[in-house]
Amino acid sequence: MNIEYTRRLEKIEAVLNSRLPHPVDPAWISESFASVPDSVRPAHVSPLLEPCLDLMSRGGKRWRPLLMVLACELAGGGDRAYSLTPLVEFPHTASLIHDDIEDGADERRGKPAIHLLWGEDTAINAASWLYFQSMAIIDSYPSSDSLKLVLYRTVSRELRRLHLGQAMDIHWHRAPALVPARAEYEAMVAMKTGTLSRLAGEVGMLAGGAEGEAVSDFGDIAARIGVGFQIVDDVRNLTTGNPGKKRGDDIVEGKKSLPVILHLERKPGDLTKLSSIFEAAKKGGIADPAVEEGIALLESSGAIEAASAHGIGLIEKSTSYFSEAWPDSPAAALIADLFASMLRGL
Repeated sequence: MNIEYTRRLEKIEAVLNSRLPHPVDPAWISESFASVPDSVRPAHVSPLLEPCLDLMSRGGKRWRPLLMVLACELAGGGDRAYSLTPLVEFPHTASLIHDDIEDGADERRGKPAIHLLWGEDTAINAASWLYFQSMAIIDSYPSSDSLKLVLYRTVSRELRRLHLGQAMDIHWHRAPALVPARAEYEAMVAMKTGTLSRLAGEVGMLAGGAEGEAVSDFGDIAARIGVGFQIVDDVRNLTTGNPGKKRGDDIVEGKKSLPVILHLERKPGDLTKLSSIFEAAKKGGIADPAVEEGIALLESSGAIEAASAHGIGLIEKSTSYFSEAWPDSPAAALIADLFASMLRGL
């Protein structure tokens, strides 16, 4: 990896680790929870920290906090965004824990899902806490009260949107025969996945001193890139399989991804057949023959290939914005190359 990314990622990782310390530091408890009874001990906080630390320690691309740092540099803020990177990485981690529970997934990043290791009650509570813990970062951020207010509003807005997107996704995969319109699907992904990309971009720009349309325009582009990568991830689920997950588990989940929608646009008569495949895969699990049958059906119409082209095109078109808007900026060049390198690594 480019040394310019590596040195920034090392700083990001140090911040994330300091904000979720292990072992638990009593001073951190006071900072995070303010006044608590004397009887509250580190052991009582561990059920919040340890499940989240478990998932974060398994790795992850960390491209969202990296985007935040580079956006801040682009806006002229230097290194002022590093301490804010938990604002995007903590909600991302929390969303993965909740997503695996809601989808009935059994694996994440190559290991058992957090709820299988720690129990659903602990996993739900820990992930919910992590959403709120992310916003505690703002309290100690060295800035004006007016900027802190904007940061609070930005984070809370995007987290509400994230949950709306998840609600739409859950509604669709609970009903095998219910398929959203393409516009509905794109709206769902823009909120469920694109919102964290938008959050990274907007917070980075705000930390750098940008205001108004400069912030919202950057956020719009970042969100579209996030949508593109979600589409590419959905395609990879049906082809090579996502890292740390099993090929075709979206079929087991009954996920109405873009390949499914495009296939039914081309072959609407396959709805009954595809619905029965989803039901059989959900009942039989990842090893059921219905999983490969579903993938083969989607391949037969060219829907998987078309979805891949759309996702990649969305990323490439959006990425060009940075080099065109800031042709002489090293930070803009790093942002553009970051996404280009992620595409090359697919």
